[in-house]
Amino acid sequence: GLEDSGSTHALVMELVEGPTLADRIRSGPIPVDEALKIAKQICEALEYAHERGIVHRDLKPANVKVTADDAVKVLDFGLAKALEGDASSIDISTSPTLSRLATMQGILLGTAAYMSPEQAKGKAVDRRADIWAFGCVLYEMLTGKIAFGGETVTDTLAAVIRAEPDWSLLPAETAIRVRVLLQRCLQKDPKQRLRDIGDARISLDEVLSGAPEAALAGTPAEPAPRWRRAAPWAAASALAIALAALGWAYARIAGAPARPEAVVRFRIPAAESTPTGGAFAVSPDSHRLAFSDTGAGGPPKIWVRELDSFDSRSIAIPDSSQGLATLFWSPDGRYIAYGEGSSPGILRRADVSTGETENLCDVPNSPVLGGSWNADGTILFGQAGGAIMKVPASGGIASPVTEVDSSRGEIDHLFPTFLPDGRHFIYLRSSTYARFSGIYIGSIDDKPDGQNLNRLQESDTSAEYVPSSDPAWGELLFVRNEALMARRFDVRHMKLVDEPVTVVDHVGTFRSVAEFQASNDVLIYKTNVSTGNAQLVWLDRQGKSAGAVGDASTQFAAVSISPDGKRVLESRFDQTFVVWQDDLATGTSTRFTFGSAYAVGGAWSPDASQIVFSSSPKGVFDLYQKPANGAHEGELLLHTDELKVATDWSRDGRFVLYNSTNPQTKNDIWVLPLTGDKKPAPFLKTEFNEAEGHFSPDGRFIAYQSDESGRNEIYVRTFSPDALASGTNTGGKWQISAGGGAGPRWRRDGKELYYISSDGKLMEADVAAGPNFQSAAPKSLFSLSGPRADPGIGISAVWDAAPDGARFLLPRLAGREDTTPFNVVLNWQTALKK
Repeated sequence: GLEDSGSTHALVMELVEGPTLADRIRSGPIPVDEALKIAKQICEALEYAHERGIVHRDLKPANVKVTADDAVKVLDFGLAKALEGDASSIDISTSPTLSRLATMQGILLGTAAYMSPEQAKGKAVDRRADIWAFGCVLYEMLTGKIAFGGETVTDTLAAVIRAEPDWSLLPAETAIRVRVLLQRCLQKDPKQRLRDIGDARISLDEVLSGAPEAALAGTPAEPAPRWRRAAPWAAASALAIALAALGWAYARIAGAPARPEAVVRFRIPAAESTPTGGAFAVSPDSHRLAFSDTGAGGPPKIWVRELDSFDSRSIAIPDSSQGLATLFWSPDGRYIAYGEGSSPGILRRADVSTGETENLCDVPNSPVLGGSWNADGTILFGQAGGAIMKVPASGGIASPVTEVDSSRGEIDHLFPTFLPDGRHFIYLRSSTYARFSGIYIGSIDDKPDGQNLNRLQESDTSAEYVPSSDPAWGELLFVRNEALMARRFDVRHMKLVDEPVTVVDHVGTFRSVAEFQASNDVLIYKTNVSTGNAQLVWLDRQGKSAGAVGDASTQFAAVSISPDGKRVLESRFDQTFVVWQDDLATGTSTRFTFGSAYAVGGAWSPDASQIVFSSSPKGVFDLYQKPANGAHEGELLLHTDELKVATDWSRDGRFVLYNSTNPQTKNDIWVLPLTGDKKPAPFLKTEFNEAEGHFSPDGRFIAYQSDESGRNEIYVRTFSPDALASGTNTGGKWQISAGGGAGPRWRRDGKELYYISSDGKLMEADVAAGPNFQSAAPKSLFSLSGPRADPGIGISAVWDAAPDGARFLLPRLAGREDTTPFNVVLNWQTALKK
């Protein structure tokens, strides 16, 4: 009422007792069920006003009261205060902000933190501004945090216009329908925003009444999306996707209406039970999710979750220790194929219904990196240090589909994905030369040396082909400078058209894996954290940390401790692989190799004055020798057409051991004499993979790893220079490990031999390297398994033992959050059409 009493004029308003919503939120988030009941009453108030042509314009928690009988009152319609006082002292959650209309039709008053983007820009507003503010209030009730904030009013307005709320703060029990409602209320484009607050009331009514997520009334469900397999290794925590992001997908499968065309974005916290490093893939019908753990607390498993269930069931993985680098489904969803994350290299398949596993083929080079299965029963897979291979889905001998070209500096071919015709595929060719690395098209009908060498797209990480609604076109997704790019792909002519378009920013990469997966309308990706890095750490004989060495890196390729134990040689990734030298006394780290070519490995001379390492300025890894003090650039020691990595230098200074990769004989161990004719000779060159040769301190034996038994084991053989010169190797041979092993290392006095077992333990065996070699049964010192262990064991094990055997140096993941959340974008191709 308006009252006059003499010269006094007064407004008379209802006295509403009770705290404001802002008072309630100040003590923390409001329980979800209570918050939704309050939100429903706010909707009713706004709906009543909107039906009468009134827009509040300043909805915020401070303008909402909850009475003693739980009635919600929305206050101060059409009222606001002008900005007063020092701007630096203003509370952005309550201070009104003045914004003049461009049309000069009047002045709008609102509060910065709850203004819609059009209000913040000074444009005319309608009821959709209240819908935006309602979304801000509901978000704040559920999280206890302001959706858009900043230190000043200006910062807050900027956040309103450009930023997104932190969706990961929403309580885990927040219903999918509520998440989508929030997304629609907080669309920055008012044309894409929820049209009517009454629709919000109806949605909240359904949630509060307990209506199941799949029981939405309306139009028939659109077909389930056709998911494609994800890039392996890098993306993790698939359990969280099954519970949250794909809850929406299941609603569609179960009969929900087609979701709106608006692009919807939200985050899903990753589950701690599936740490970073586990591979994952969605079944072709989108009904099931397969994911792996990394072996923390026990051997790794494949887990399968039906999307209409809260339970997962596991499939045991035989003889696996280092987790899985790759998972992919058969087209009918009956099987899951998987490749182990480290040696031994084996591709297997598991029957999803029975859990039975069977070997498909041995892998010449391990680990398996990427795979795809077509409808005709052909499987493709990539492998570290090797070509794309194919094998029948029923099992057999794998044969190469591509050929690694050393003249182009190629290292390996990875991450094949079949195109719609089931004959062609895209894959990553990795090279030491940037001009050759990229995404290429291959065909299973061509000879390995007859593949098309025209790059589709420059890239040094995995890519994905995603179909569109038009079968003639699709999108090639790849990462460039942390941005996920989409480029249109003409399926009929097998070529890219148009320019690439940014889909999202800040997409993570981990080694050669781009951390995203996509279907035709769902995109899931992880952001880069400062992260993804590993740190060299000392562990004592009980496995306890004893300090760090050098700087963190995304990847280490080799570690070698000097014979005197004073320095460490490490190969770490810095745009390319670079060799660094760490002084353990001073704690300084000095770059040892320079230039754009890759440089890896390192074997110390007995007096620690010289270093032999591998580098690729000629396109293939050759052996170079350089003074440890860096006095000059070094000299070429050995050039051949094969990839070579130095592993050890005999104590008498006469020989260097190195790994050599040959297409016919796989990985071999060679000896390079440093005196006489300096002609290299094979120590072991067989049909099997032999690697990681290390001289015993007395020079009479060589410890190495070999997969001659079907999996890597540790062996010791007699080494005789005379037998080497005559081309014979008839000395004694002893097997050290009993259940798999890799990366042997000797103690400096020759009395202990160390290696890493197949179940991720650092093992020690007492040895007597006399005339008659003897070895005691190996015993475990400590376990390396777990999400933060990263020994990187394959052809070369990335670790070393101190000369006295009291400490061990190996990389462990540092700084990378094991539970980094997933970012989910629904209808991501709608944004491309715009």
